[in-house]
Amino acid sequence: MVFTEEVFLYYFLPLVLLGYFLIPVRKASGSGSSLVWRNAWLTLAGYGFYAWFEPWFVLPMMWTNVFDYVVGGWLGRDDLKQRTRNGLLALSICMNLGLLAVFKYAVFAQVNWNAVLHAFGHPGFEIFRIAFPIGISFYTFHSMSYIIDIWRGERPVRSFPDFSCFVTLFPQLVAGPILRYHLLAPQMHVREHKLDRFSQGAQLFMVGFAMKILLANPVGRIADEVFGMSSPGTLVAWWGTVAYAFQIYFDFNGYSVMAFGLGRMFGFELIRNFDAPYRSESITEFWRRWHISLSSWLREYLYFPLGGNRKGELRTYVNLALVMLLGGLWHGSQWQFVVWGGIHGGWLALERWMGKTSFYAWMPRILRIALTMVIVLVAWVFFRAENISHAIHHLGCMFGAVPAVAQTQLLAPSLWSPFPVLLMGLCAVLVAQPLQSYEWAARLSWPRLGISAVLFALAVATMYTQSFNPFLYFQF
Repeated sequence: MVFTEEVFLYYFLPLVLLGYFLIPVRKASGSGSSLVWRNAWLTLAGYGFYAWFEPWFVLPMMWTNVFDYVVGGWLGRDDLKQRTRNGLLALSICMNLGLLAVFKYAVFAQVNWNAVLHAFGHPGFEIFRIAFPIGISFYTFHSMSYIIDIWRGERPVRSFPDFSCFVTLFPQLVAGPILRYHLLAPQMHVREHKLDRFSQGAQLFMVGFAMKILLANPVGRIADEVFGMSSPGTLVAWWGTVAYAFQIYFDFNGYSVMAFGLGRMFGFELIRNFDAPYRSESITEFWRRWHISLSSWLREYLYFPLGGNRKGELRTYVNLALVMLLGGLWHGSQWQFVVWGGIHGGWLALERWMGKTSFYAWMPRILRIALTMVIVLVAWVFFRAENISHAIHHLGCMFGAVPAVAQTQLLAPSLWSPFPVLLMGLCAVLVAQPLQSYEWAARLSWPRLGISAVLFALAVATMYTQSFNPFLYFQF
């Protein structure tokens, strides 16, 4: 089930909202209110939402919930020795990473091992295919953050529905934002349910829905057409790469905005995932603005434990590169994602060496933004391409090293018709302006609500003209 499906809009969401607000809030014995039954309802909704993709996908997620709930409760005891606490932490991390290894990276490992064997003349082995549960990278990171936070001194969750709600909260379950337990834990017990917050959330959901249907999907077709060409011309290759940059931004940001809005409708305040990333003046700034929940998770749970910048300059550069390489591999079990992470990690290390700035910092701001965007676009080619060879070939087309094939030139004129040009221009204007949907929806007014409702209605109507097009980050 996805947010842009009839079953979600007309049945699932209304039913979950109705059940949630019909459940009474039980007053706790201490301060605040106990939301345990509402959390239990959201847990059931999360399982149902996830099972819609494939019922058996629920099993590894349920195992993660039960295992880490038990380990977290044990880890939170005051009478444990540090060695035992460290052992429990290692046990949980091994279990979570083991799930990722089996379901996400097993085929990748087999393929590469066979490549090594073939290089030495061995015929290799038959590849054992394993189905990939959607969103497993997200909920394992949620669960890992809980155990690490308990190990650091946070108190464990007493109620299983509260913990399970944190992991399976359906607005962010399959594509983020990635939640960190210590930031969301207080909201498991006390959160506000007010009409203005609900209205802001609904408005954000409508805006995010419009991003996905009216912007991401149409520019995605442009990107698909260009990347499907055997050898596009230089201008066409750049056009398709920019279209993909717009697609992944409005697709992922649209999902994040919808998730943020849905969370607010249920009283949660989730983390903002984007902050005008294509206005960045360096790669360092880009990662403060792009996929904020992932970059902050990697910084807090990987970069700092590796030593951060506390163990000398060389170690700092190695840590930055390693974190981004692993971040690239987190996105997908293919080498082009590792290359994508390596490009960003290399630039982050370079800019760190230059004092957290770029070598083009002396240029006018518009040129700093433009050069940063070129670096981001080059990296996006590896993210979008089918494999590394395809990415290198496409980059060759972008920089004029590969001549265009005559047949592709016959297809190119359709890319310059009025609708694609106007659409790309609209996307460029939207990514260039600083006002974000979060700020825009924060101030409720009838005109803004009217605009949101019109965009939402247009997007719903347009949804019926498009084939099923899931969010790009579902594959991660």
